[in-house]
Amino acid sequence: MAEASANSPAVLRGRHDSREISGRIGSIVLNGRLPRHFWAAFFLCFLLVLLLLYSITYLIAVGVGAYGINMPVVWGTMISNFVWWIGIGHAGTLISAVLLLLRQPWRASINRFAEAMTLFAVAMAGLFPILHLGRPWFFYWLLPLPNVHMHWPQWRSPLVWDFAAIATYATVSLLFWYMGLLPDLAVLRDRASSKPAQLFYGILALGWRGSAYHWARYQVVYFLLAALATPLVVSVHSIVSLDFTFAITPGYHSTIFPPYFVAGALLSGFAMVLTIAIPLRWAFSVEDLITLRHMDNAAKLMIAAGMVVAYGYVSEAFFAWYSGKPYERAMMAQRALGPYATLFWTMIGLNCGVLQLLWFRRVRRNMPLLFAIAIAINIGMWIERYIIVVTGPSRDYLPSSWGEQSLTWLDFGILFGSIGTFFALVFLFIRILPAITIFEVEELAEEEGKLK
Repeated sequence: MAEASANSPAVLRGRHDSREISGRIGSIVLNGRLPRHFWAAFFLCFLLVLLLLYSITYLIAVGVGAYGINMPVVWGTMISNFVWWIGIGHAGTLISAVLLLLRQPWRASINRFAEAMTLFAVAMAGLFPILHLGRPWFFYWLLPLPNVHMHWPQWRSPLVWDFAAIATYATVSLLFWYMGLLPDLAVLRDRASSKPAQLFYGILALGWRGSAYHWARYQVVYFLLAALATPLVVSVHSIVSLDFTFAITPGYHSTIFPPYFVAGALLSGFAMVLTIAIPLRWAFSVEDLITLRHMDNAAKLMIAAGMVVAYGYVSEAFFAWYSGKPYERAMMAQRALGPYATLFWTMIGLNCGVLQLLWFRRVRRNMPLLFAIAIAINIGMWIERYIIVVTGPSRDYLPSSWGEQSLTWLDFGILFGSIGTFFALVFLFIRILPAITIFEVEELAEEEGKLK
């Protein structure tokens, strides 16, 4: 189409009527206007949910030795998965809160499912520190409970920091997401034809009537929550990075980790946004609401975050050499030339090499190619997490403490099971709640002069 060759694609295409916007978005939920293979795709994801449940049951029954950890590599795919999922959740907060405060109009069509993506990713991330405990039924020991339980949390333990970070991030993200849903829930309540749907969405809408009083209070609270959520983009993944930097282990003890982890989180997060947005806009025929402008801007943000990640790779190697410490130098050499060299260079190729394609406008606006790049970067970012987690302990200070990790079927079962559970939740969200923000798209159409 002409849009693909335009220098500056529009945020919205065509002219729209407010009833038409609410009708198109609401019909997906109220009338079940779903793509042909929607439930088939959900069924495949549900099979992976069953795989996750089976893997967790097996893990609890047999013990943590059943998956690929050993001495000295006692952190394996569990912590890699945890860091990866937390990172994926960061793009939702950035799109929702930061771009709202910066008054960026292009967030309107993609913020809703990005916020839901954040919640589902955080839910997946929260599983792994608990499963990694070995005795997950004692997870409440991480809570600051009264001393009647004869214990206090060990505040020097990274597990306690992770719990605080995840709980804070999940709580604020949930409040911000639900707050933004209120006007749309009222639209679904008013448009629903069945009594159960009216009751369901009416209860969730909390009595929203769209009065000036409601809108005034809504705007104040919504922006306050955005201001509260914005520091979480930096703070949460910085706390996760402190799990590593506080450990005096080659490859871990580095001050560059907080900004390095935050940039990696944004890169993987926006890659997942594109992974969801590209099939969504095609399957539901909403290319006029989620336009090439959204895809182009998200790809540009991936370039910015990806170049910071590439700088982090170079800095790691440089400071390992410049420090003069033989342990750090040996660890970096082992990453590039040792038993994990294949994974290391695959990571570099996916996260740095493939990323460079996004400098070209034609690539950023080619949806199949952009989707493939997003998948490649998601894979590369998981490999990066695995490389960071495993290579340091595998090459500790003493050769007697050296050893590699051997992955088992359980590592892959839990990883792919969590991915399937994540996408199953996304499918259910699209079916039950509006995946595109109705009232913000209507406001944007009015501001752009495209409202009939």
